[in-house]
Amino acid sequence: MDDAETRLEGFIARFSDPVAAQARAAIAAMRARLPGAVILVYDNYNALAVGFGATEKQSGLVFSIAVYPRWVSLFFARGVQLSDPEGLLKGEGSRVRHIVLEETATLDAPGVRALMDQALALADPPIDPDRAGRVIIQSVSAKQRPRRPA
Repeated sequence: MDDAETRLEGFIARFSDPVAAQARAAIAAMRARLPGAVILVYDNYNALAVGFGATEKQSGLVFSIAVYPRWVSLFFARGVQLSDPEGLLKGEGSRVRHIVLEETATLDAPGVRALMDQALALADPPIDPDRAGRVIIQSVSAKQRPRRPA
């Protein structure tokens, strides 16, 4: 395991066992679905965000897994542009939408897969599955909310 992988695991390990297990499973599922993705890690004030995109730039992210003290969410960077007939996407921002992952299997639900397929079709540049993926720690906030519920 390289240094970035080790650091990512350390960030995840600070969460409660159930949330950490769900985060690991969600990240593993995204890696399997997105070979070649550049994985950008932001250990922010509110959450641990693990983004998946084609480049080292935040603007190139397609998805993020956000880990909070009580839950894990899948974020769609261009969520407002997606057709969501099942009403799965939550959020009110000008670009991003998300789905709270009640369980990791949610990532395989047909409606979620359809949203992911749409998001991948909008990706510019697209994620190259033939390229080696890598993990990059982009930022670690000096001040952070507790990673475990009070």
